[in-house]
Amino acid sequence: MSALDIIIGILVLLVSIVVIGVVLLQQGHRSGINGAISGAADTFLSKTKARTADAQLARITKFIAIGFFVLVLLANVISAF
Repeated sequence: MSALDIIIGILVLLVSIVVIGVVLLQQGHRSGINGAISGAADTFLSKTKARTADAQLARITKFIAIGFFVLVLLANVISAF
């Protein structure tokens, strides 16, 4: 096992932890009927604020996930040689 394998393995581990954290920060989309019954209806301002935060988190998640897959593919290619 070379030093490059260890470095890429550590990077994959760190990026996977970041992906888990960003996914856990995202708000669920299952308010549905329970929110309407309990009176937890959102105002217009809170909806637009949540959407922008959710949209940014979704965009960040996509980029981090792409980076994760590239790192995993790179690790597989390097370990094959």
